[in-house]
Amino acid sequence: MMELWDLYDGNRQLLGRLQKRGEHIKRGDYHIVVDIWTVNSKQEILLTLRDPNKECFPNLWENSAGSILAGETSVQGAVRELFEETGIKAEENELNFLGELKEETAFIDTYIIRKDVEISELVMQESETVDAQWVTLGKLDEMINSGMIAEPVGTRLIPLRKAFEKFLFSK
Repeated sequence: MMELWDLYDGNRQLLGRLQKRGEHIKRGDYHIVVDIWTVNSKQEILLTLRDPNKECFPNLWENSAGSILAGETSVQGAVRELFEETGIKAEENELNFLGELKEETAFIDTYIIRKDVEISELVMQESETVDAQWVTLGKLDEMINSGMIAEPVGTRLIPLRKAFEKFLFSK
């Protein structure tokens, strides 16, 4: 199935054009990527292991993330990506928006959700994710610093760290 994305200008205004996944995005055009952090009531963070055959960042740990599809809202894309990569079902109102970042060709919308799910209940997405684990914030930091986490994950967390921790440690 060919994946299509809506394109936006630098002010996040819809351009009325579509982009095929895998094709070069021209300078000044953007698509929307969603990052979803899943945390549990033990204040642990869910990480998934990228498939070893992935072109980018194989065999590295990450949070759930992906591009929204043409016609989807950011939160709809977040619900879909979370389900596709982990099997976790969420309602739109369960996702809490942490913030938006702007990168070279994408706006990154970051969400966080609290779900108590056993690793054995997760459903890994074929060719995307191969394993999962719950980690503490300290362990996440160690993994970022040692290069076990896909590079964009740690970088994108930095400006949202305070909001992330506030949610993680709230009851």
